[in-house]
Amino acid sequence: MKGQNREAQFQRRLINEMKKRFPGCLVTKLDSGHIQGIPDLLILWGERWAALECKKGAKAPHRPNQDYYIERLNGMSFARIIFPENKEEVLNELEQAFRTGGNARRVIGE
Repeated sequence: MKGQNREAQFQRRLINEMKKRFPGCLVTKLDSGHIQGIPDLLILWGERWAALECKKGAKAPHRPNQDYYIERLNGMSFARIIFPENKEEVLNELEQAFRTGGNARRVIGE
């Protein structure tokens, strides 16, 4: 339960930070009960979108299908697994993708 609280707190702070960084964006939580492994958050900003899977830390386990959906959605637009240790890197990549209209492609796991 304690780990879930850390992840939930990180997610709340992340949502607030994204709303400041991308004024006017919409951030919604996705339902992994509907599609197992779908990322936690969908971010809509203008004509752009991204998906983020929040983890409490770099070593937090991945649930079934999470890596599959991150790779699949990254091929469509932008998707990453985000945790406190890589937050700035991921948000900088997301900002670049949103501003350029690309997906700042990189191979997951690089």
